[in-house]
Amino acid sequence: MVNLHYCSYLIVFFILLTTHPAKSEPFIGINYGQVADNLPPPSAAAKLLQSTAIEKVRLYGADPAIISAFANTGIGITIGSANGDIPAMANDPNYAKSWVDSNVLSHYPASNIILINVGNEVMISGDHNLMDLLLPAMQNVQNAINSASLGGKIKVSTVHSMNVLKQSEPPSSGRFDPALEDFLKGLLKFNSENGSPFIVNPYPFFAYQSDPRPETLAFCLFQPNSGRFDSGTNIKYTNMFDAQVDAVRSALNAMSFKDVEIVIAETGWPYKGDVNEVGPSIENAKAYNGNLIAHLRSMVGTPLMPGKSVDTYLFALFDEDLKPGPASERSFGIYKPDLTMVYDIALSKSNQAPSVPKNPKTPTKKPATPTPTTTPAPSAGAKHGAWCVPKPGVSMAQLQSNLDYACAFAIDCSPIQPGGSCFEPNIVSCHAAYAMNLLYQTAGRNPWNCDFSQTAMLTSTNPSYDGCTYPGST
Repeated sequence: MVNLHYCSYLIVFFILLTTHPAKSEPFIGINYGQVADNLPPPSAAAKLLQSTAIEKVRLYGADPAIISAFANTGIGITIGSANGDIPAMANDPNYAKSWVDSNVLSHYPASNIILINVGNEVMISGDHNLMDLLLPAMQNVQNAINSASLGGKIKVSTVHSMNVLKQSEPPSSGRFDPALEDFLKGLLKFNSENGSPFIVNPYPFFAYQSDPRPETLAFCLFQPNSGRFDSGTNIKYTNMFDAQVDAVRSALNAMSFKDVEIVIAETGWPYKGDVNEVGPSIENAKAYNGNLIAHLRSMVGTPLMPGKSVDTYLFALFDEDLKPGPASERSFGIYKPDLTMVYDIALSKSNQAPSVPKNPKTPTKKPATPTPTTTPAPSAGAKHGAWCVPKPGVSMAQLQSNLDYACAFAIDCSPIQPGGSCFEPNIVSCHAAYAMNLLYQTAGRNPWNCDFSQTAMLTSTNPSYDGCTYPGST
């Protein structure tokens, strides 16, 4: 039998686990923009999404051809009204009813419309008249939905920019802009009374552009990093997505709307940009979206909302080649117009990662803080010629937790960061195996240094491969 290195074994193990047909995942959606002149027919896009784990699609408008294309697919559809429709919707209930009749009732239930967004990022438009009209417009649309006996089945809300927050760091200090609070109180009361979500657009990509340090990039891409400590909650955040979402959670809680759920309308990373843009690349886009999906699939949730994945719509299904602005604005697509992938992030039902427990345990035994520059001599009882690796069958969520835990110590995780000798293959299981072994080797090589809540084991087989060397005695 061929002797596989440990990382290859992990890949084979997970492939074997995922050869059965996979189910769609209700927390993963995608944005379907239309500012382009080279898009495939809506029927082709609908067929494509049926072959993936994506269970929801968001439209910025209410194109009848697209809504009809998704009929009888079971895919949930979010539609939107333009900001320009808000005055008429607010001032004329009959206009709102006519809009619902034309864009919802003429398609439902064959087309599974689940959410109507009234306007997009109105609160940062600076148009106070439009901001005043948003709530009555939402109320009239909700009344039209209720009159069709669809209240509770089709939700009504609006989409917000992260700029509605005045403060977001640390996450526990998240607060809305005081200048917007009067507007937001009415909208949040509406959300609470109707069971509709607060919808927001977090983009770690833009956070990195404003702070382009290597440690910020790792934090944004869910890659090994030292984390950011929130003294308000004593929580160490290991990725920007959780930090941004929890900042919104804190802002909602501060206004006494703890019952209002959060939905992510847009988040993504461009795979190319102009020469003067920081951050866009295929490698970064694949890392962000791929690791985000793995994070959502883990069902770990965020520190302030554990045990549940926030409904998240990836941006975007296709590039929109007619969008103005920098090249990155036209380069968020995960699929090409010919329906092939720009990069593979395991969305196909044929290659998804296996499901994981909702509440995975995290490592509980804390070894002494290691010294990264030297490898201490093994203490009595240590096993010579041994490497620490994950046990077979450990969940992806647990592996991610082990990875975060190990790299939070002062060990050198740069080999599993982009450009490092052990970065490829860029999957959590391989990165976790490297980090777990490195922590074991630097913390004393005691048996308890290779515990990780009983998810690790010692092996005498060197797991090093190609140019990736796992530290260990020979």
